[in-house]
Parts: sequence; C-alpha cells; structure tokens
Amino acid sequence: MSEASSHWADIYADKIIREKGDKEVYTCASGITPSGTVHIGNFREIISVELVVRALRAKGRKVRFIYSWDDYDVFRKVPKNMPEPELLATYLRKPITLVPDTTGKAPNYARKNEMDVEEILPTVGVSPEYLYQAERYRSGMYAEGMRRALEKKDEIRAILNEYRTEPLDDDWWPISIFSSFTDKDTTTVLGWDGEWAVRYRDDSTGQEETVDLRTTSCAKLPWRIDWPMRWAREGVDFEPAGKDHHSEGGSFDTSRKIVELFGGHAPVSFQYDFISIKGRGGKISSSSGEVISLYDVLEVYTPEVCRYLFVSTRPNSEFAISFDLDVLKIYEDYDNCERIYFGLLDVNEKRREKEKRIYELSQVGEEIPSEPGYQIPFRHLCNLLQIHSGDIEAVIATLDGITQSQKERLRVRCRCAWAWIQNFAPEDFRFSLDDGTRELVELTEGELGAIRDLRTYIADELDRLDEKDFSTYIYKAAEDNGVEKGAFFTAVYKVLIGKQRGPKLAGFLKACSTERLLSILSRY
Repeated sequence: MSEASSHWADIYADKIIREKGDKEVYTCASGITPSGTVHIGNFREIISVELVVRALRAKGRKVRFIYSWDDYDVFRKVPKNMPEPELLATYLRKPITLVPDTTGKAPNYARKNEMDVEEILPTVGVSPEYLYQAERYRSGMYAEGMRRALEKKDEIRAILNEYRTEPLDDDWWPISIFSSFTDKDTTTVLGWDGEWAVRYRDDSTGQEETVDLRTTSCAKLPWRIDWPMRWAREGVDFEPAGKDHHSEGGSFDTSRKIVELFGGHAPVSFQYDFISIKGRGGKISSSSGEVISLYDVLEVYTPEVCRYLFVSTRPNSEFAISFDLDVLKIYEDYDNCERIYFGLLDVNEKRREKEKRIYELSQVGEEIPSEPGYQIPFRHLCNLLQIHSGDIEAVIATLDGITQSQKERLRVRCRCAWAWIQNFAPEDFRFSLDDGTRELVELTEGELGAIRDLRTYIADELDRLDEKDFSTYIYKAAEDNGVEKGAFFTAVYKVLIGKQRGPKLAGFLKACSTERLLSILSRY
C-alpha cells in the first residue's frame, strides 16, 4: 500500500491515529439490533469499519474489531417475512432474546438473525469479535455503568433536553426495566436508593418489585445512554453511524457529551448514507421484512465484487446495488480495476494508485492474488453459460489458457452469472439453443437457401477462421440468396434460439460448438 493513499479508509485510519494518539491497540466498533433480517444497508456499516480496520493494520497497528449485537432491545414489530406472525405478536415489548425463533433453527429469534450474519460475513472477509449485549446485561457486567447513569441522572437529562422540543420530566430515570412478572418493558421506575436497589412498577399488572442492579437480569440503559456507556467501557476509537444517528440532535450528538460522564471520549466517526436497490422490488427495512440481505447480493456478485461496490464508493455517498443490466457494467468496472492493478491496462499514475488501493481492499483476504482472474467479459460469459445451459464445467472447458487458480475464481463468477440470468436478467437478454423439440421456423425460399449455405460454411470454415473473417461468410450466404442482411440475421436467431435478436452473430456462432450448430441447422 502506498503511504500517500488517498482512499477514504486510509484517510480515516490516519485520522484515528492522529486524534487518538499512539496506542498499543485501537478499538473499532460496529453493531446493530437483530430485530429482523440484517439487510445490505446494515452491512454498509460493517464493511466500512472492516475497511478502516484493514487500513490501520496496513499501517502496522494492532486493532480490536468489535461487533455488538444489541439483543437486549425490545421486540417492537413483527416483520412480514417471519413465519407464525400471530405467535410472534404475543412477544411484543419483550427482549428479542426471549422471542422464539419460529423457523426452528436457533434458540431464539435474535440468535437466528445473528447466526445468519455470522455465517456469511467470513465469505466477504469480515471476522469481528462479537459482543452479545443481553448476555452482558444479565450477567451484571454493566451494573457499574447503570449505577453511574443513575448518579449522573440530572446531567444526562440536561444533555438530552438540549435537543428536545419537550423537556424530560423530573421523574424521568436513565434506566429501563423489563418486568419480572411479564417480561415486558411496560414498567415505571419508582425510585433508587443511591446504591444498587431500584424499585419499579409493572404498569400492566400494578405489581411492584425492588431489584439489585448487580444481580438482576431485568435492567438496562436506554439507547442514548447505553451507546456512550459502552464507548467508555470498551475504549472505542472509531465507530461510524447512519444518517439517523448523525442527524443534528441525533444519538451521536447526545452520546458524544454523555460519554464524558462515564469517563470516556467520543470515537472518531463518519456518517454513511443509504443504499438503494435497482432491478428488483422491495424497500430495505429490517422491521418490515422486505429486505435485501448480503445473501441476496452474493447470489449475483462474487465476494470481491461485492466488496468492490463499497470500497469504490465514499461512505457518505448514496449508491444503488443493481440487479438489472447494470450488473454487466459493475463486473466490467471491477475487471478494469484488476487489469490496472496487474499492469494490463495503461492509465496515468494518479488513477493507477487509486485503482490499485481499491483492488487491494476489494480482496476477501489481505493477501492479493498472484495473477488476475481470467479476463472474459461478463456479457460473453453469460452467453457461454446460456449456450451450455448453465453447465459451468462445459464453459470452462471451452476456454484457452486458463490456470487452476483462475478456474476456482471463475467457477464462483459463473455461479453468480447463472443466478443473475435465471432470476434477474431482462427477458430479451435470455436465450437457449434449440434442443430439437421446437417447432420449425417458417422461412422464405431465400432464407431457407441462405440457412443451408450458412450450414455449409459453418461445417467448412467456422473452426479455422476468427470471428471477423467468418462474418464475411454470413453476409455471403445472405447476398447469394437475395436476402436482406437484417432479415437473414433475424432468421438465424429464430432458428437457433427462437428469438428475433441475440448476441453479436459471428461471435455467437464461434462460441457455439460446430457440432451443436450443425445439429440445429440440419433440421432445415
């Protein structure tokens, strides 16, 4: 990596070192409430932190990368994509770790959503240390933090009131309780003895109870106090946040003041923007269940290209993850980046340094491949896959000069390309060669003669000529039979794939095996 890298991850790594000083270990943090399927918008924070972690390590620094599961939060809404919604609705207002997993795959609802993420993140090179907040609260780990918040109640309320249109009442408390009678957070704190005892009332049953913060499994801090308490406890040096948290008067503004009351300091941060989805339906929202997850993105994009989408975009820029024809361009952009890295594409020095760093950070591991991937245009790869009905090994067998390591990477790309063709490609992009079961195409006498001449040229010339030279025989077949060129191309496409248009004809014929073409054309 160039010391003078202008990539945003390196710039923030420098900023962390500059603002936090020379430390033995820097702590970078991320986290989320597993209230539903963790979507690709949430992943933007995770990957942003991982990239800064990688940049710090590239500078020779030790880094602790923590990811907090805020699984002691309240279950507020039943997502649409969860089975047995009626059952789940009976657990509203309880901690999400007490909600059952109605898929039957995990001990509870929160753990199911956590497991989904933990299993997929290593695929894209992300392996944080996970912190489970329910476990920490229930173990008494945060008893000191909760007592500190109670001691600083008036100062915390004053900070929060700076950003509120209606100030908090004097009887507000910086702590919340899950009732031991109902497990719900529908409670009112009644008082604190100045030590460890907190008394509360269950508002739905009227029952009252006194709990000891050191031993209770029912108490926690509200988000705006919990976040800065953990910054101080973990010594967090860097944590980004979304637009909602970074908006004026948002939780970052209040937390950067409240953290001082816990003896800590606010981390270096930045605001990351939203991600939109192009080419498939659904607004990104965990609670609604209409989500696009990392699993969905990795169906269409290889892990390196998925990382590239985030690496090559500044975090404060909104961008779209596409499932439409833009997929072709995104793969092409990544391949150009790779060609620049390996010196296969000549660009100016500034562009070279920029693209090289993007390529390095796009790799799943910190070790860079020793050679570029097999440089086949993504559109052409899609054509080959359709010619071979999705048979990846058959496609690879047609390629010259491919190395073993290139084969492994290409297999992953082929799986993504085939998934995209089947699920998202526009209808006019898809095709399949005639397998002998289609009805014969009605042709004029001239078109029929031209098709038969083309069949002869394919048998005699296709394998020995390149694409450009063979194209002259396509024109000759049409001309000799008095058929207009455009009409003949349409006839060929109809015969081969049952459509009026298709891939560039000469190249398409070269990509098909002579034997396969002759078997189709021999029907005419």
